[in-house]
Amino acid sequence: MGSAGTVAELVQRQWGDHRPGLKHEDTVLSHHQVASGAAARAALLADLLSADGEPHLGVLLDNTPEFPLWLSAAALAGAAVAGINPTRRGAELARDILHTDCRVLVTESAHLPLLDGLDLPGVRVLVTDTDAYTALLAGYAGAKPGEAVLREVGRGTRMLLYFTSGSTGAPKATICTQGRLAAAGQSLVDHFGVRRDDVHYICMPMFHGNAVIADWAPALAGGAAVALRRRFSASGFLDDVRTHGATYFTYVGRAVQYLLATPERPDDRDHPLRLGFGTEACAVDAARFRERFGVRLVEGYGSSEGGAAIQRTPDTPPGAVGRASPRDDLAVVDPETGEERAAAVLDARGRLLNGDDAIGELVNRGRTPFEGYWRNAEADAARVRGGWYWTGDLFFRDPAGFLYFAGRTDDRLRVDSENLAAAMIENILARWSDAAAVAVYAVPDPVAGDQVMAALALREGAAFDPGGFAAFLAAQSDLGTKMAPRFVRIVAAMPVTATNKVHRVALRREGFRSADPVWWNGAGGPYERLRGAELAALLGEYEAHGRAHLVSSGD
Repeated sequence: MGSAGTVAELVQRQWGDHRPGLKHEDTVLSHHQVASGAAARAALLADLLSADGEPHLGVLLDNTPEFPLWLSAAALAGAAVAGINPTRRGAELARDILHTDCRVLVTESAHLPLLDGLDLPGVRVLVTDTDAYTALLAGYAGAKPGEAVLREVGRGTRMLLYFTSGSTGAPKATICTQGRLAAAGQSLVDHFGVRRDDVHYICMPMFHGNAVIADWAPALAGGAAVALRRRFSASGFLDDVRTHGATYFTYVGRAVQYLLATPERPDDRDHPLRLGFGTEACAVDAARFRERFGVRLVEGYGSSEGGAAIQRTPDTPPGAVGRASPRDDLAVVDPETGEERAAAVLDARGRLLNGDDAIGELVNRGRTPFEGYWRNAEADAARVRGGWYWTGDLFFRDPAGFLYFAGRTDDRLRVDSENLAAAMIENILARWSDAAAVAVYAVPDPVAGDQVMAALALREGAAFDPGGFAAFLAAQSDLGTKMAPRFVRIVAAMPVTATNKVHRVALRREGFRSADPVWWNGAGGPYERLRGAELAALLGEYEAHGRAHLVSSGD
């Protein structure tokens, strides 16, 4: 079976294939039933969307069968799906729907309260778990793939409008065409050897690019089945994997840490899962995951916008993501000058010794497949500058050309005129045996620049031992003199976004003025609780230097 040029071709291949193709709770649909359901929805879409407007629909759903069915339907019809984030509210939610010119919004009863009071002119709302929806769809039950097309389908046909989760400003809707999505799926089929009898477990939210591009698309391209979890559940993960016979899953953010934080069981290795693919699981967590569950985690990197990709090869060192893909001319440069950064100096244990000279922003100096943002020329220009694609991500490169992720450009800290990357400090703190999850971020220094603050979620049954934590820090040979946290916040659970990424905006906003216990080491002494007189004295320093506004309580 050759590779397909469009997602529509991949959906059409499912016709007549009666193997299990989609699993969710007690529901099992064959590949043929998926293609048939997609054809019916494509025909409905062709009647709902006139030819004089943008063929866009919004999907405001949890991970239920309707989500991949509407993705497949859009592909057949030549329409584009905008994944709508259910954690957005009010005017922000309305903005996402209207900005992407959605004239149809597919949702479910559980999310209808989110739409109360919203002004959505010209938007037809379909509620999937209602009798009215079932009756409407029944009229299109005889449709076949390829019969109902809004626009001629080709590689350049828009397929996805998925929002980036930027920390500032309104989210940007990234364009992904059918050709790019089909190629991404086939690339992962080839890279991981996806088989027709595989089952891809989708527990990350499908409104996000990770679940669609790295989980659904390779299953579709390889003829594998997908199993859906309505929302990610660490406690339900292994039960789902066993029930559905899952062999592959994707993860983002802190999902791996949540799985490691579940109580260990004697049957932790009793499952068919063989591979996890994702981002932001540090080397320590990946090693712990493999030791406990017997599953290899592969850290990948592909810019959400498609502008740069890194390929992992068998000789990739621990902690590295891989090398640049053959199509890209990647470099690590100073974000301000564009000059290439020095090669990393690593010790015998692979720890970075010259982070201040080696860490920079990853850019693609070659031809980029970036397809732009929907109606946002300013963001396009910021992403592609001087003929280069700027990823917004920090990396360093070792002498052999292997690239290591070092965080986001927004996560940089400047302490005593030294530039630090939050991800590098997080990787060190993750070695602490009592830590279940770690987040590092900047808080303003009373005089100038930043200080390092860490939020720690502890493993079950653990209590914060300030002396033990200080001793742990002192034993880390690669923890630079500016990298030790000045402030430590102990959280019951790490605040995260809907895609399981740490909610750094909230952490930075609260700083050390939090309802959670906060410890600090003042002038470099032992860690002590920050409260009362100590807090008042610290705030007085900010006031004295005219920086009190930087640490307001946020009330």
